[in-house]
Amino acid sequence: MKVIFLKDVPRVGRRNDVKDVNDGYAANFLFPKKFAIQATPQALSALEKRKNEVLLDNKVQEELLLKSLAELKNKVVTISGKANEKGSLFSAIHKKEIVEALRKEHHAEVEEDFIVLDKPLKEVGEFEIPVQIKNHKTSFKVVITKA
Repeated sequence: MKVIFLKDVPRVGRRNDVKDVNDGYAANFLFPKKFAIQATPQALSALEKRKNEVLLDNKVQEELLLKSLAELKNKVVTISGKANEKGSLFSAIHKKEIVEALRKEHHAEVEEDFIVLDKPLKEVGEFEIPVQIKNHKTSFKVVITKA
């Protein structure tokens, strides 16, 4: 019997997959637990419509992401911190502080996970901070000044 999976079933099928399974397995396990429905022509057309809507939504999200990354490229964020005479900060600047400064100065929403920072910033100066979301990359400047 052909079924459309509504949820992931380990070692059997993933959500939105159309597969052939034994009639008994479908009738006694998949259907009662609402893991799958029978693959009727109406259900298959509804699945195709849902997949197209998801593709369209993903395309719109991708375009918004690219626009946000393009806007982020020209941003300069200034953060001040206590430092000694040589320019070394007493406490390092982490991703969290960078995200908060971006939000405060430019109203830009960026997740900490998207900022690529090998180690916290520990000195006064200008730094190019890379941002990577999926396979898209950009960067912005952070200027750390002595408080």
